[in-house]
Amino acid sequence: MTIVQQVNRRRFLTATGVTAAAALAAGATQVDWGHLMSAAQVNPLDPDAGVLVVVTLYGGNDGLNTVVPASDPAYQNARSELAYKPEEVLDLGEGLGLNPGLKGFKGLWDGGQLAVLRGVGYPKPDHSHFRSMAIWQTASPETSVPTGWLGRWLDATGDDPLRAVSVDPVLPPLLAGERTAAASLPVGGLKLPEGALGKAFADLGTAQPGEGFWQARAARSVTDLHRAVQTLGGPSSQQGEKAKGELAAQLDVVAGLIEAGVPTRAYSVSLGGFDTHADERGTQQRLLTELDGALAPFVQRLAKSDRGKQATVLVYSEFGRRVTANASQGTDHGTAGPVFVIGSKVKGGFHGAEPSLTDLDDGDLKLTTDFRDVYATVLEDVLGTDAGKVLTGHSGRMDGLFA
Repeated sequence: MTIVQQVNRRRFLTATGVTAAAALAAGATQVDWGHLMSAAQVNPLDPDAGVLVVVTLYGGNDGLNTVVPASDPAYQNARSELAYKPEEVLDLGEGLGLNPGLKGFKGLWDGGQLAVLRGVGYPKPDHSHFRSMAIWQTASPETSVPTGWLGRWLDATGDDPLRAVSVDPVLPPLLAGERTAAASLPVGGLKLPEGALGKAFADLGTAQPGEGFWQARAARSVTDLHRAVQTLGGPSSQQGEKAKGELAAQLDVVAGLIEAGVPTRAYSVSLGGFDTHADERGTQQRLLTELDGALAPFVQRLAKSDRGKQATVLVYSEFGRRVTANASQGTDHGTAGPVFVIGSKVKGGFHGAEPSLTDLDDGDLKLTTDFRDVYATVLEDVLGTDAGKVLTGHSGRMDGLFA
């Protein structure tokens, strides 16, 4: 018997499709493409539901060299060789410009899809990476809690782990609830069979006369699976994905899932390396160029489909940096910084007040926007959930962030 003959279409469809979705409902944490494509067939993404993509920049990104107050003398005096000149940045108006590595972001700004939230932070800031990231991911600045803010959203809205998917190397705390944790899909986790077996597997998605409803639906999930792999470039392009960068690979996965109609409402991706205590300018600009090269095409791709237009991107880091450069032409741990919110439903432009560079808190920027206001607005306007169920006791919101 040949390898092709060993692939029995009916037996295969009986063992996949609905049973894969049932396995997820039972609480499986790590998922594969078969599970996700099956879920897209059984319970496709609601066309009226918003989708949130959270991008974490680990290490503490320097906000002042990201959204640059280049025309402010206080900025130039505080940073000497580290500062960008006004002619070097991508002008946004109001004396601010984007880092020259963010050319794609400038295009999104010009298209009205980029909102720059200024001076975002939390009260009584902590300069520890561990504590500050814990605060951002749990949305609890006063007391330590064991659950992430999106994990509590999962708890408040059901127990299906597929409603949130992490494409990070590890599951971040922000997606862990008390009763429910998000599913995890490692990048590069799918490799379809090749050769004769691969052809037989692809043939399983071909419609056949007289099929029952569930067998036909499962067959379509096989076809969708192949289409998703082709969208992402397939196994042969994995080295190319690595060459583009880890974040680009993560976002390609997310885009494929959204376009396939997977019912996930929240995704998590990340990029690290922003702890720039020395030689910051070159390092940060390289990282921001990588961010830009991954995220701008991702947003442009999503804008071409109805499902893609349901997505909103939130980009944050655990803290900004000190206003004054250190002796190593870097910056040390600081406080408030800009947050980006991107998408077709976003009201582009500046939101929140620009922090003063002269009225400082022991050398640090004073926050002008509480990060929980951002979360609350995203919870309600993107995820359609009462923020009070997730951010207990916090009533702040960001008016006008979404059109």
